[in-house]
Amino acid sequence: MTRKFLVMALVFLACGTQRLAAQACTLTISNLSFGTYTSAQLDATTTGQVKCTGSWDIPFNQGTGAGATETVRYMTGPSGAELSYQLFVDSARTINWGNTTGNELTGSGNTTITVYGRVPAAQYPTPGTYTDTVSTATTSFNLTATVQAKCAVSANSLAFGNYTGAQLDSTTTITATCTNTTPYNVGLNAGTATGATVTTRKMTGPSGALLNYSLFRDSGRTLNWGNTIGTDTVSGTGNGTAQSITVYGRIPAAQRPTPGSYNDTITVTLTY
Repeated sequence: MTRKFLVMALVFLACGTQRLAAQACTLTISNLSFGTYTSAQLDATTTGQVKCTGSWDIPFNQGTGAGATETVRYMTGPSGAELSYQLFVDSARTINWGNTTGNELTGSGNTTITVYGRVPAAQYPTPGTYTDTVSTATTSFNLTATVQAKCAVSANSLAFGNYTGAQLDSTTTITATCTNTTPYNVGLNAGTATGATVTTRKMTGPSGALLNYSLFRDSGRTLNWGNTIGTDTVSGTGNGTAQSITVYGRIPAAQRPTPGSYNDTITVTLTY
């Protein structure tokens, strides 16, 4: 995956109580590149050099992303997809950097300043390069990030309830969250019981007793769910939000194992 880096930009500051006052104040600021974003929180910084004979303030506007504000900005990527980010004046990233009174960086004289950026976690936009342009009083500078394909998966327990020897069905859900347009496959392994396969799984009970069961991809319980991509897994395409996938379970009739509690653990593998 190719990363894009920004060119150095020259940013001018507003000076004193009047922006663009007679005294000449300038800021040379380096590019702010967030690097590669994988849906985990991502922080980055850049620095600038203020040259000014008196007091100054540095305002940043909301940028060019659709719907952006000075507290939640957006970089724009493929087909207009957006990645939210924030700019702060402090290293703890608690004080927003905007362009209204109280949200600007102020000071006086010559000094080095730092811009603290953050891309919040749990965003899954279309993979690709994202950019934004943030303007100061007189000019602008660019920011960039590269979104990498990423998925997350979670699963709920499957409770069959009481088995009396009659066929017993139950369902549960798996949640897949993937970057938009990212194809994925969800596979289920054979479980932990001795002799289990992906077509005949087994729950283990008292003294190692076994109770057969099956997991399916369809409500008719005709399509087995295993872990061979292209054969018995469930495929999908990410849309940037959580997608729920139903698991259909069945315990066949006419089993007479030792009474008691039976359980198994299935490993869910999401491939993308």
